Amino acid sequence: MTEHFWLGMAIVFAGGIFNGFFAVPMKYSHRWKWENTWGWFMLLSTVAVPIILAGSFVPHLRQVYQELPWRALLPPLIFGFLWGTSQVTIGLSFQAVGVAMTFAIVCGTTALLGSLIPLVVLHPEDLFRPRGILLMVSIPIMLVGLWLYARAGSKREKEQAVPGAAGREPKMSFVKGLILCFYTGSIGTSINLGFAFGGKIASKSLSLGANPATSTYPVWLLVLWAGFIPSAVYCGYLLWRNRNWGLYIQAGAAREALLGVVMAVLWGTAIFGYGIGATLAGKYGTSVGYALWIALTISSATLAGLLTGEWKGTSSSTRKVLVAAMALVMTSVIILNLGGLF
Repeated sequence: MTEHFWLGMAIVFAGGIFNGFFAVPMKYSHRWKWENTWGWFMLLSTVAVPIILAGSFVPHLRQVYQELPWRALLPPLIFGFLWGTSQVTIGLSFQAVGVAMTFAIVCGTTALLGSLIPLVVLHPEDLFRPRGILLMVSIPIMLVGLWLYARAGSKREKEQAVPGAAGREPKMSFVKGLILCFYTGSIGTSINLGFAFGGKIASKSLSLGANPATSTYPVWLLVLWAGFIPSAVYCGYLLWRNRNWGLYIQAGAAREALLGVVMAVLWGTAIFGYGIGATLAGKYGTSVGYALWIALTISSATLAGLLTGEWKGTSSSTRKVLVAAMALVMTSVIILNLGGLF
């Protein structure tokens, strides 16, 4: 293990908790509509935060891009845009099925496909080695866990629909919410591809004096800026159609804007914290570190959902199904990422 392994794990641990809670402030937004809050959050987290961090910690940032051919810059932009479409759907999923279920399904699907597809396409010979065997073991556990989440969500919808039960109806059907979750988890892996194809950018950043822990910030900048485009287009369309632009300057806007700032700080700390922590953890950062980050995200999001009333008015049997689903998905993710040790 590297000298800073435990420090890196501590940062990853904190990042997972922040990631699980970042969407909670949306629940306390009462004056702005979804498009107001989500558009503002995305502007801060994918445009403002990356430029502040890259501009502050990467020397000669403009030169990094100027000295590279456009072919080196294009893949992070393309995959960042694809990832950006999943950020629209994850925002809608929070409304449809809640924070807890969204994170569990999205993280589980992303972890599974993010490991399965590269292994099958690039290294099929590893399918019968320890890495592949662990992957195969994790798949049925993950599928059962995701099925139990869907089962718990279906039971919750029926129980909260009973007259007198607490909780609000989602703005779209539960089934549509599940579809959005699985789409988000599938396309969300594009962000990893964006960074994987950004190696030349990070190398150029290092050669111009960047710290190894922050040399990937120029890659983050391209991926996240491109990822903002789908949210900007969709939220802009909704703001125009519903005529909600004026909410940005009406009474109470300062409080609503602050909630978006809190979301951006939590999300940015989670994402960049994972990157720094995984780097400090050395060769175990993307295996053990990623498993820890995902596990803490799922458990924190489930706790956040329980604390904020997403499961209020449900029976104890429904909550037991939820806990069992969380345990199985977390177990699958841990087994899945142990493959990185081989």
